[in-house]
Amino acid sequence: MSNVHHLRDAQYPQHPEPLPPGAGDTYVDVGVHNAETLAYGVYAAPWDQGTPVGTAALYEDTYRPAYESPGPRASQEPPEPPEPPEPVLPRQAYAGDTGPGGRAARRRGTRRSERSDSPLRRLLPLFPLLPQALVVAFLAGGTTAFVAKDKAIELTVDGKPRTLHTFADDVGELLAEEGLRVGAHDMVAPAPGTSLDNGDEIAVRYGRPVRLVLDGRPRVVWTTAHTVEEALRQLGVRAEGAYLSVSRSRPIGREGLALDVRTERALTIMADGRARTVRTNAATVREAVEEAGIILRGQDTTSVAPGSFPRDGQTITVLRITGSREVREEAIPFPVRRTEDPTLFRGTEVVERAGQPGLLRVTYTLRTVNGVRQKPRRVRTEIVREPRAQVVKVGTKPRPASVRGADHLDWQALAVCESGGRPDAVDPSGNYGGLYQFDTHTWHSLGGTGRPQDAPASEQTFRAKKLYTRRGAAPWPHCGPRLQN
Repeated sequence: MSNVHHLRDAQYPQHPEPLPPGAGDTYVDVGVHNAETLAYGVYAAPWDQGTPVGTAALYEDTYRPAYESPGPRASQEPPEPPEPPEPVLPRQAYAGDTGPGGRAARRRGTRRSERSDSPLRRLLPLFPLLPQALVVAFLAGGTTAFVAKDKAIELTVDGKPRTLHTFADDVGELLAEEGLRVGAHDMVAPAPGTSLDNGDEIAVRYGRPVRLVLDGRPRVVWTTAHTVEEALRQLGVRAEGAYLSVSRSRPIGREGLALDVRTERALTIMADGRARTVRTNAATVREAVEEAGIILRGQDTTSVAPGSFPRDGQTITVLRITGSREVREEAIPFPVRRTEDPTLFRGTEVVERAGQPGLLRVTYTLRTVNGVRQKPRRVRTEIVREPRAQVVKVGTKPRPASVRGADHLDWQALAVCESGGRPDAVDPSGNYGGLYQFDTHTWHSLGGTGRPQDAPASEQTFRAKKLYTRRGAAPWPHCGPRLQN
């Protein structure tokens, strides 16, 4: 008792009053620097005379840091009941290891070690000269500011939600923290630059490539849909009555998939004098015609290619075809080969070998389409006999310009009288031609070839002179006297 009293006087000289009588070891004087360090959450009240130790000397601290506050989900679990506070005993009471005070000290030491990870407990020894209340206020303010930036966010990635805590300021920073990389085909809501608040919800949906063949036209599209049916809605494809190469409920993985879609189309089919309107998702015109109950037989076909893709609103005509084959023989014209002959006068041609036409056998198909006969179509040719060329000699010898005994006559006056001076003139009967109106027989007898009106004017005059030396002016009974002018 005397020791305790001495301690009290030494610590508090401003209180000279003696201890209450009979106090003994029941009362103790506790100062700031020798106060007992208690477990977190239980504190001893400031010493008051007459307060018995271990009864009303304790009170519970109601302060809780923000990071230890129960979160939104913690409220769903019942809180654990608090442990009853241990009585605070004087230092002399648990100085030994054998009495009740020693066991209580060990229990308090065990609880202190269990809570030694508390930030507040670790930091208190760093401020031994400051009052505990000041240290607690400082740490509480800093911790509150630190925890205030902590946000509970619900992040949903491709339909899988999870709740996480973050100090990120915006959506993009949070995605970077989580290692989520998004590209041009991916969707993030809200946008990456949007600031974050506690309780926000973020959705990330990755794009998936779909190798789509829509009504025969291939292309690659990107979608954030998780199933084929959802992708068709996003792409605006009418799935009612359509053919799909995969199930509508099939999930679309990140690697994408190949999808063939044939939408339902309306077609008008004309066959056998009737018009039929059908709705179909057929891949070819032939399939659509067969779905309409029309059978193609033999050479029957359609107005458009049977293997082509039918378009919405298209009109297709069925062509009923009957046909046969016909073989015809046709002549092959013979060629003419000309060779020069210096023994013949220029302008003279002589057939050395007559030509012979060849023979060609041709096969035609004769078709009747819907009762109308079509133009024959050549399908096969065969040469029965090759043609033989005709050989013609062409004279190159210069022709004489004069004939003795006829050069002095007025041949121009005769030509004007007979034909008007025209080398190609032909009489109305067609039997006489040229400047001097030769008949064909006379012309050939004079060495001419072909028709006289086709020969040059100089040759016609030369043949006329030869005729004069033979028969005089008799061949020209009306105009012959003009030669003597």
